[in-house]
Amino acid sequence: MQITLMKSKIHRVKVTQAELNYVGSITIDEDLMDAVGIIENEQVHVVNNNNGERLVTYAIKGARGTGIICLNGAAARKAQVGDVVIIIAYGSMSQEESKSFQPQVVFPDDANRIVH
Repeated sequence: MQITLMKSKIHRVKVTQAELNYVGSITIDEDLMDAVGIIENEQVHVVNNNNGERLVTYAIKGARGTGIICLNGAAARKAQVGDVVIIIAYGSMSQEESKSFQPQVVFPDDANRIVH
């Protein structure tokens, strides 16, 4: 049997942009994506701490070191610039694999940069 577990989480980043007139997705600083193993076009869930909205979309790379978190297309209606969101990706694995699996999680600072 396969089960679904959290594999990646970017915990509490601030939305820096919302672009309604775009095809869709969420743009994420590539440094943040690399830090948690999210790849371009991977499905992600976005949870808005400010208003309780939840959405499913896909990740696209944003410029490294910029801290960009931009909701695009219809997702732009789910958050405002400055809202705090959590970005989560999930993976499927066997129950046996899950026993030793450790998700990758980062806790960025107020500028959406990785704290070491």
